[in-house]
Amino acid sequence: MRGPPPLLVIAGATATGKTGLAIRLALVLRDEGIPAEVITADSRQVYRGLDIGTAKPTLDERRGVPHHGLDLVDPDEPFSVSDFADHVATVLPSIASADGLAILAGGTGFYLRAIAAGLDTDALPSDPAVRRRIEADLLADGIDATADRLRQIAPALAAQIDLRNPRRMARALEIAELRGDRPLPALRGYPASVAWLGLDVPREVHVRWIAERARAQFDAGLVEEARSLRERYDPALPAFSAIGYAESWALLDGEIDRETAIERDAARNVALAKRQRTWFRREPHIAWLDPSAADPLPMTLAAACRLVRPHG
Repeated sequence: MRGPPPLLVIAGATATGKTGLAIRLALVLRDEGIPAEVITADSRQVYRGLDIGTAKPTLDERRGVPHHGLDLVDPDEPFSVSDFADHVATVLPSIASADGLAILAGGTGFYLRAIAAGLDTDALPSDPAVRRRIEADLLADGIDATADRLRQIAPALAAQIDLRNPRRMARALEIAELRGDRPLPALRGYPASVAWLGLDVPREVHVRWIAERARAQFDAGLVEEARSLRERYDPALPAFSAIGYAESWALLDGEIDRETAIERDAARNVALAKRQRTWFRREPHIAWLDPSAADPLPMTLAAACRLVRPHG
């Protein structure tokens, strides 16, 4: 049986250009006869309908490049790193059978690690009834109370996750209740060639890019998207911790004006980027590129070619 395809990881904080680079790379490779496909590692882009607010690439932006990891569940459905790993396991064989390259791009570090470093997600227990109860408590009690509970019953596990991410916190509580406050399973590695690249820019540049993207999202219809989602789903669902929705609802309810909504959106993304950088510092094998200093495509293409043509 053919093994998995070579894997190129494009990591980095939010709004550093990972998606655009992954698509450009795939297009160049496909023009050269290498069927590259993109797997998006973003814990919010898995939700259907959360498009503008999660900076999900549109069909036009994907430009015919096969994409995976998008629109997998509705906002009121649970989704975990184990579910993501299961999804990717269904994708990799077809890429391998075509002698292609898998490009894993995103800012959700746990998703990247699960695939590219081989986190044994099967060793993380799951119980739908426990998960439903925890998510109901999260909706009723709020994120701070839930974070306090996780710190009490599983301080070691709590120290390893983003306690401002309700979906990840609910999953951590589920794991803690089922297996105790034990370390995460050992990493098994990716069973084929893999390379990690990361995008990072100076903070002042990044803050500007984040602010520009926030304004562009509001200009593109984020508020209307948020209005439509609130009409169909409970706004307290963990999926809607994605940045931009609470700000849009506050604008719709007359609590803040448009400029304040954009500023809050940008500020939350700046804070998210800081947490993401902290996570990625734990991945010392990432080769970092600064897309504000030079086009990262040539070096990314060289890394991809080394993976698919190691003796070329």
